[in-house]
Amino acid sequence: MKQIIFFLLCLFPFFAISQTNCISKKDSNANTKLKIGMVIYSNDAETVWNAFRFGNFALGEGDTVKVFLLGKGVESESLDNDKFKVTDQIKRFIENGGKIFACGTCLTTRKMEGSKMCPLSTMHDMYEIIKWSNKVMTF
Repeated sequence: MKQIIFFLLCLFPFFAISQTNCISKKDSNANTKLKIGMVIYSNDAETVWNAFRFGNFALGEGDTVKVFLLGKGVESESLDNDKFKVTDQIKRFIENGGKIFACGTCLTTRKMEGSKMCPLSTMHDMYEIIKWSNKVMTF
């Protein structure tokens, strides 16, 4: 029994140091601002509305957020309905410092043009966003 107690007492300092390191790493991560890249390829109003809501929340936390609209996602500005005011979220996102890029090929295939809110962009732009990001989310 004495050997077990001695053994546990010898391990205590290592355990305490280990826990201190975990706490200090956790605290330092709390102050790290993220670079979030979001790829939106849905034209479902609720999905796109929630994607921009999340983007606005992250901007409010001090993170940097860039959105690339791909495929059906380039239709985002035309998705407003009674329940989901997508363009309100998009406008708020831009006002809060978010950046939006829209796939030029995806716009062209839909006979659409880029806009002030969603300017025409390229695959190179999407690649740069992915490369730049700490976290990438898709919707």
